[in-house]
Amino acid sequence: MNKAQLVEAVQDRLGGRTAAADAVDAVLDAIIRAVAGGDRVSITGFGSFEKVERAARYARNPQTGERVRVKKTAIPRFRPGQGFKDLTAGTKKMPKSGSAAAKASPTPRPGTAAKKTAAKKATTARATATRKAATTRKTAAAAKPAATRKTAAAAKPAAKKATVAKKTAAKKTAVKATAKKTAAKTTAKKATKRAAK
Repeated sequence: MNKAQLVEAVQDRLGGRTAAADAVDAVLDAIIRAVAGGDRVSITGFGSFEKVERAARYARNPQTGERVRVKKTAIPRFRPGQGFKDLTAGTKKMPKSGSAAAKASPTPRPGTAAKKTAAKKATTARATATRKAATTRKTAAAAKPAATRKTAAAAKPAAKKATVAKKTAAKKTAVKATAKKTAAKTTAKKATKRAAK
């Protein structure tokens, strides 16, 4: 089935070929724009369209067998929904009238929407808590080296002062020792002179 045949298949439900063509164009355009923009388009019972990144890789040229480098690229991917798979495989019967997409969609059970909403909220809360924890860890990790540098910078002048104080004390002690030796020599000389008299 091509696009023109799709328009013909839909035109009876939409009241004319022009309306059907506009509807098909609008749906395809919305899907293409969303997927190209990086969004995931999910249609319950039908499937989902998404943008997939392909890493750069090497491939072989089929004609020459030469190894060729293929650049990184993005491609669209379609994954059929479970209902669509079941209808295609024949495990579910195709409805004679009405929408096959509605048949493919799972019938919602009472309270399912509330459960899904609660689950989404819980997931969002967990993700937010995880992000906050990661941010806190990053901030703490970034602060540690800065704090260490500040402490080390503050410790350097104190260490210098302590070293200078030690050297000064050592010099004073040496001066005192020298003065004592000089005094002792002077006293010895005086004693020798007295003894000589």
